[in-house]
Amino acid sequence: MEKTYQFLNKVIEWLLVTIFALLVIDVVWQVISRYAVGKPSSFTEEFARFALIWLTVLGAAYINGQKEGHLSMDFLLSKLPENKRHSRQKVIQIVMALFALIIMVIGGGNLVYTTLSLGQISSALNVPLGFVYSIVPICGLVIMFFSFYNIKKLNFE
Repeated sequence: MEKTYQFLNKVIEWLLVTIFALLVIDVVWQVISRYAVGKPSSFTEEFARFALIWLTVLGAAYINGQKEGHLSMDFLLSKLPENKRHSRQKVIQIVMALFALIIMVIGGGNLVYTTLSLGQISSALNVPLGFVYSIVPICGLVIMFFSFYNIKKLNFE
């Protein structure tokens, strides 16, 4: 499980850096084409929107795996004795996994299926919107894996 965790972290890190670099290039090209050339590019706004969707959802999954970097209010949790703190942290991870399963995997999977079956296509890039939204169930599975990994880590602490 540790090797899978390390591999998944590296893949997500690489994807985040690549998407962010493409987003920067896209926005710079939009500014250049609008002000220097005088004819704004038609696809850059839509690409930036889709890149931000992927960057946000992938970033949330990545941060879930990096337990220390996740935004949380742990003031009350830190006041608990060690054994109760571990059990509460396990409950939190289980709730996160359930949220990822119900909302992201099942709900996101339904969204992807619906948009693909309806044939919705983005206006400027001509990409099926189901492919754009597919990041939601994929990251739901990643969040579930990270939650189970964090629970396993808590068992050995």
